Amino acid sequence: MKETTLIVERDEPSGWLVAVWNAPECGGLTTQARSLTELQANVAEAVRCHFDEGTGPSRIRLHFVQDPEVAVT
Repeated sequence: MKETTLIVERDEPSGWLVAVWNAPECGGLTTQARSLTELQANVAEAVRCHFDEGTGPSRIRLHFVQDPEVAVT
């Protein structure tokens, strides 16, 4: 597997980012984080744990259901 895409949504009540990958053939995975930086690290760790060494994707895409916003003050 060269690439996989996780769907990212913000959980409105908590404000956390939640990333989900559904794969009927091997279960899929879910992880969450408070920030994008933390989410990227959590996704990488979840993928490493999910696959046997050398069998996981070499690239992970995050598809945001809503585009992230940057507040400028």
